[in-house]
Amino acid sequence: MPRKRTVPADHAAFAELPVTHVTLAAGVRAAVHVAGRLSSQRLPVVCIAGYQRNMSDFSAFADYFRRVGGGEWPVVLIDLPGRGRADDRIRAEDYGSLADARDVASVMAALGIGQAVMLGQGHGGQVIMALAASHPLLIAGTVLLDAGPVTNSRGIVRLRNNLAHIESLQGAAAVTAGFRRILGGDYPGLADNRLDALIGRSHMIDKRGKARPLFDRRLIEVLDSINFDDVLMAQWPLFDALRCAPLMLLRTQLTDQLRRETFDEMARRRPDATALIIAGQGSPALFDQHEEIEAVAEFVIRTSSQVLGRAA
Repeated sequence: MPRKRTVPADHAAFAELPVTHVTLAAGVRAAVHVAGRLSSQRLPVVCIAGYQRNMSDFSAFADYFRRVGGGEWPVVLIDLPGRGRADDRIRAEDYGSLADARDVASVMAALGIGQAVMLGQGHGGQVIMALAASHPLLIAGTVLLDAGPVTNSRGIVRLRNNLAHIESLQGAAAVTAGFRRILGGDYPGLADNRLDALIGRSHMIDKRGKARPLFDRRLIEVLDSINFDDVLMAQWPLFDALRCAPLMLLRTQLTDQLRRETFDEMARRRPDATALIIAGQGSPALFDQHEEIEAVAEFVIRTSSQVLGRAA
């Protein structure tokens, strides 16, 4: 049976993101938040978070888009199985980008979405590439953020080690200090209160002062065989599947998930794509600066107008 994760109703990271659940194969449920109003007048933006991340990474983005569309532009945030308020998968071996892509297609079908602009961060971008290979007609446009066909093994090892360190700490003060040290390298100069808010996007601190992840720990166990200097198999055919629609490429300046040379090769292969660097931060992108959100908004509005044949 799928395992349900219990998250307190007042958990701050999810306070403005109420969800409904969509039942998938084997009875496992995804969690879905819809901001704005789904309609035939505007293409929705469907957002998929990073590997062990959840929809809270898009909270600032969704809030901004509500205002772009007069409170109505549809933005769909999905927690796939094993993340956030979705159920965990039954078996660890069921996790993977192909299964996640099938689930995204199922969620879109359940919501009556025939086509959307897809926004994927990290692993979420790889899920969208897999979706483009299997269901290209669902994709009207794609925004890849710190995502590409070549995964950086060093980023995976750092993630695994950081999470192991955090979960070894005892006491709320020690956990908070540990997170601040780790996050401070990705977001230099960010105030402590903002770093602390980021903690709540991936973990809860329980009554014993231990960090409880908002994801299935088995997601990290799947990564145990990856070493620091491994060269992981490139998936350029999946990237090429995105030729079905317009493309925007984003990379945070300090990310260790997507190498700069991979990002540059992606831009070379798709000279029609818009390519931007988000300065001064790492993964996941904070998505709280108007410059990058407005660039994505312009891409979405333009794509929606082109696909629907009307002014957005």
